[in-house]
Amino acid sequence: MKKVSLFSLLASISLLAFTFKAADDKFTVDTEKSSIQWLAKKIGGQHDGTVKLREGSLTFAGNTLKGGSFTMDMTSIALSEPSQRLLDHLKSDDFFSVAKNSASRFIITKVAAAGKDQAYITGNLTIKGITNAVTFPATIKKQGSIVAAVAKGIRIDRTKFDIKFRSASFFSSIGNQAIEDEFELSINLVAKK
Repeated sequence: MKKVSLFSLLASISLLAFTFKAADDKFTVDTEKSSIQWLAKKIGGQHDGTVKLREGSLTFAGNTLKGGSFTMDMTSIALSEPSQRLLDHLKSDDFFSVAKNSASRFIITKVAAAGKDQAYITGNLTIKGITNAVTFPATIKKQGSIVAAVAKGIRIDRTKFDIKFRSASFFSSIGNQAIEDEFELSINLVAKK
């Protein structure tokens, strides 16, 4: 009887050891230390600026990024060279329809390792209430209770989000007034446990 009880106890402990899974670690994005920059090009020039983060989080299993999301405050869109006229236009229905869509969101759906501190991130980007999948390379460094995630030059096709103003893909006679369909985002997230 004692052998059966001892065997049952050992079997139970072994089973628990195999089924125990360490809890994922959640890191909250520090919106003051994080930044998102944008760059849009047109024939003969370009415009760039920033947009602030409202919130975000990254989830890790050990040292591996597992998921996460962040929300951009579209009311905070700013230009490097101030121009109220251009800023108002970017917030209008021709571009981001900020009055109707005050936030844009990115949710990670897949992370594929690509070497030390490197990964390909795939996720759903929502702009103007329209969601499309986006994949880009990123550098992710986790040191203790702090994470830094950086992705530069992420190319986003604005026309997939119903931003067609001066797009040569839709207005063939636009000529030298065309604005490139793709704009770039550079993301620098700092998150803390």
